[in-house]
Amino acid sequence: MTSSVEVLTGMYAAEARYLATGGPGVASFDELAPFFDEEVVLHQAEALPYGGTWHGHAGMERFFVAMSRTWDIFDMVAQRILSTGDPLVVHTEVSARSRATGRRITFPILQTLTVHNGRITEVYPFYWDTAMITAACTP
Repeated sequence: MTSSVEVLTGMYAAEARYLATGGPGVASFDELAPFFDEEVVLHQAEALPYGGTWHGHAGMERFFVAMSRTWDIFDMVAQRILSTGDPLVVHTEVSARSRATGRRITFPILQTLTVHNGRITEVYPFYWDTAMITAACTP
């Protein structure tokens, strides 16, 4: 059986490959799909340009399209797994550049991820400063 941490690290590696090969509209979501439950739910803060709740594999694909419209660079510079329990807790330092404004910003994200039967079932990303992100992305 695959551990939750192995699922998480595998998903992040697949996400990096997905984005490196062109992301939405270019790369196939098929490499990411096995890491997510068919009924996965991703909760993004409503204040973000890609805010809302995203459901299932189709929702995850739409989310990645929305992220791609917002950022032309979104690098996860450093990640630390803070808790391997249920849920997993991950701290990520991000360096990103807004597609709309060209502004480059860095910010932390703290995420909780629930894994069941070897697949991610729910994700809650918590952004330190959603107002800063919205401002950076608004022309």
